[in-house]
Amino acid sequence: MAKNVYQKPSLETQTEALKIAKATQRPAQTKKETKLIAQGIEKGIALYKKQQKERARELNRKLKRASSQPQHFAESEDQETLERIVFRQHWLPWLLLGLSWLGWAVYFFVSRGS
Repeated sequence: MAKNVYQKPSLETQTEALKIAKATQRPAQTKKETKLIAQGIEKGIALYKKQQKERARELNRKLKRASSQPQHFAESEDQETLERIVFRQHWLPWLLLGLSWLGWAVYFFVSRGS
């Protein structure tokens, strides 16, 4: 059973928490109240760091599991996803191009014949 051991926050965390507490200090607030707020901020920072470490450990576990899987599974997935891509063009632009050429040819022969 794991014991919940409280580690004292680093000096950097303490100074940062005190700086934040003083920045949000009210005019009638006592030094004791400010110190209590700073301690709460320290605990929040410590909790945040702990959560980030847990997330990093979990990500490392997932990466190790993924890298330990055999490579032939990954290769077969790549082969299955390969598809032949065929670009099919619409017939309308070709029809309009042909009609425009036909129109120019008719215009050329009619205007030349007159």
